[in-house]
Amino acid sequence: MTTPPALQPCDVLAIGAHPDDVEIASAGTLLLLAAAGRGVSILDLTRGEMGSRGTVAERTAEAAAAAARLGARERRNLERPDTRVAADETTIGLLVHALRAARPRLLLAPLAHDVHPDHVATAAAVERAFFLAGLARFAPELGAPHRPALFLRYPGNRHVEPSLAVDIGAVVAAKAEVLRCYRSQLAPPDRRHLVQGLDVLERAEVRDRYHGARLGVTAAEPFWHDGPLPVRAASLLPD
Repeated sequence: MTTPPALQPCDVLAIGAHPDDVEIASAGTLLLLAAAGRGVSILDLTRGEMGSRGTVAERTAEAAAAAARLGARERRNLERPDTRVAADETTIGLLVHALRAARPRLLLAPLAHDVHPDHVATAAAVERAFFLAGLARFAPELGAPHRPALFLRYPGNRHVEPSLAVDIGAVVAAKAEVLRCYRSQLAPPDRRHLVQGLDVLERAEVRDRYHGARLGVTAAEPFWHDGPLPVRAASLLPD
């Protein structure tokens, strides 16, 4: 297997099937982390070449602009085939290589409960790579073993009761500007092909307001974690 150039080390690695997936789900959280001095990188699996709107060149430029607005240190693309992403040996090997090179402490990736088959396949591939990347005897040619300390999944086009939600009220406007970088995906004249009938910005705003209302804040991004999360006793009391 030919591996692409290695990612640089980072604190947070966010993975999505297509350009804009990461931003719809977690741009607010990534903005807050970057502002706090955490190194954020993004890894897309495809160029989104099968999307109903936007050329590959347009979507690549849009993704680069969005990453710059997010303050991401790096954005890479594995160039897997759009609509045909699979949790196969090649894709998993590329993801293991990326995780071992970037060595993030926090990993964000899609939740498998979704209508888009690429999101489902990406979730499966990342989950497998997350485990295998930490095994010293698995493909040592792909780098030294590493498994992120925290793995959070973000929902896509189906509602999932989250394990936690991040208050992004301070960066709502900034997140909207990130998503506006995806001009080819905004305000289409024909909405029949859109999932839920909403464009990328509308979908993010509706979901973030809903989860924010549940917390009593302006907006929040939901995430799901496999199993309980440790909480220190001092954090149980609100400020």
